[in-house]
Amino acid sequence: MGYTDNLSQEAKQRIVQELVPGKQITLAHIIANPDRILYEKLGLDPAVNYAKSAIGVLTVSPAETAIIIADIAMKASGIELGFVDRFSGSLIITGTVSEVEASVQAILEYADETLHYTICEITRT
Repeated sequence: MGYTDNLSQEAKQRIVQELVPGKQITLAHIIANPDRILYEKLGLDPAVNYAKSAIGVLTVSPAETAIIIADIAMKASGIELGFVDRFSGSLIITGTVSEVEASVQAILEYADETLHYTICEITRT
């Protein structure tokens, strides 16, 4: 009888999870010389992007900030937008290694100095 009571008590537990986004950039990664298949799997045209030689991946919260950082990226260098998601806060950019690096650096500087976001370090593979 005690065992059954424990099960019914466990079944009544409810877990509530909520997202409380901070003002932060949680990922700023540069992939230099990615394999052609990676472009395809990301939904990017490898014929157009493969010659670019680098992919930048960023995540930000609040998610709507992805729109702002996409604009900054385009104005900072000759990158192309691969993907912008204002609901998840994801941004994928392509360009030469120096273009992607310049855009990611410009994004981090703006987020830190103007928006007062917590920023992460740039990582590379």
